[in-house]
Amino acid sequence: MVIELAVAMLACARIGAMHSVVFAGFSAESLATRIVDANCKVLVTADGFFRGSKTINLKKIADKAVTLSSTDGVKVTSVILLEHLKRVTVPQGAVLPKNEPLTDKDFLYETEMQKHADKESSVEWMQAEDPLFLLYTSGSTGKPKGIQHTTAGYMVYAYMTMKCSFDAKPDDVYWCTADCGWITGHSYLLYGPLMNGLTGVWFEGVPLHPNPSRIWNIVDIYKVNKLYTSPTAVRALSALGDKWVKETSRSSLQLIGTVGEPINPAAWLWLHKVAGEENCAIVDTYWQTETGGHMITPLPGATPTKPGSATFPFFGVNPVLLDAEGRQIEGPGEGNLCFDRAWPGMLRGVYGDKERFMKTYFAPFKGYYCTGDGARRDEDGYLWITGRVDDLMNVSGHLLSTAEIESALVAHANVAEAAVVAAPHDIKGSFPYAFVTLNVGEKLDAKLIGELKQLVRDKIGALAVPDVIQEAPGLPKTRSGKVTRRILRKIAEGCDTGLGDVTTLVDESIISELVNGRNRLG
Repeated sequence: MVIELAVAMLACARIGAMHSVVFAGFSAESLATRIVDANCKVLVTADGFFRGSKTINLKKIADKAVTLSSTDGVKVTSVILLEHLKRVTVPQGAVLPKNEPLTDKDFLYETEMQKHADKESSVEWMQAEDPLFLLYTSGSTGKPKGIQHTTAGYMVYAYMTMKCSFDAKPDDVYWCTADCGWITGHSYLLYGPLMNGLTGVWFEGVPLHPNPSRIWNIVDIYKVNKLYTSPTAVRALSALGDKWVKETSRSSLQLIGTVGEPINPAAWLWLHKVAGEENCAIVDTYWQTETGGHMITPLPGATPTKPGSATFPFFGVNPVLLDAEGRQIEGPGEGNLCFDRAWPGMLRGVYGDKERFMKTYFAPFKGYYCTGDGARRDEDGYLWITGRVDDLMNVSGHLLSTAEIESALVAHANVAEAAVVAAPHDIKGSFPYAFVTLNVGEKLDAKLIGELKQLVRDKIGALAVPDVIQEAPGLPKTRSGKVTRRILRKIAEGCDTGLGDVTTLVDESIISELVNGRNRLG
């Protein structure tokens, strides 16, 4: 997450080459898979970086990925290497990685920049529908999908959604905490802010390091007035108490946006009351890698908000709720979230796999773009994202939202995070199985379990009460902050092997702790 990343992305756009940014936390195997799928010729990387006090040797990962990809017939012709480690301060507790030897494919970034500093680089003018970039997103099955976005459609949508959702003005100091390895970093860290002429903050580091005041200190230092972050980060910060945020000013903040997953009402209210001190607009946005930009979002100062609701569709977007047979649900109800018309920022394909593109997004409900997410429309027309459709569970014939149960659990003062999955039941078909991460110093005992069950009963109903509540020291999350519920489902079913690909998790060791916890429950 350094300025050379922005330079590389914009340089690709200038010369008409597709960029495919891969998050630096991925393994060599994951990187190689993406190199092979897109038949990449040039890899731009760095020698390494620090994540808190953890050292990441990127050069070693890159070398292995290039070797692995070459066995599949893909020829990476050059690796442009940024020597980043020599210019950063080594965090306390971290050690510099070993210097990996240069290969015949390696070219040093600084050397190449100096070599070509006095040369002109003309703009390669592209057609509106020419590809701009690829970005890989995990599929529920099979290899990652190379989502392909076009030049004009994507940029128009990134510009306009940025302008409206965040009330963007040229004098704003805007900070999106996302990594550029994900679509949020593309649309709302690089392209959207620059096209709106904003001053942007780019951050290399961990929000909780060296202490949980890090985000708020940066807001104060740079007078950030628009902040875009994730519910995962919000829950992590709120679980540590209010003192870390209250010891900072945050007087410049006018708006706080969230993205990545449905925000539970408790986290929304913490942002509103504690972080924003009731002076900030809270903008919870719903969209996907595939959509290119916001699809459902409040407009600050114009849309009355409800904690936890993404509110209403963006201009030109027409969401529909469909039942299992593809019938539209009118008025209040819950179903599959789809869109019945195109929009400028929508993906134009899955790279090299038109059949997968059609099967994934258009085959489930003919005539509609299928998001794969569920949503609920309330009596006032507000939309509430309920999570992936496969995160809906059928208990005794009743469709329950895991997100709603999770929100109820997290409403308890002692709970930091919760994840609920469906576990098989001989009579009910399935039952809610809850994993809860408690605030520091709290313990899951019979009293707390009783309180949590009563909370779910009060907020949703008896059918939604989890049969099992397991304490989780942490939840298995991808490096974009999403909870990997397929792993939790396997654990809830009693499996301790065959949990699938875990290479994208931030911390794989959490799995064995959860399995052991499940086994102790019997």
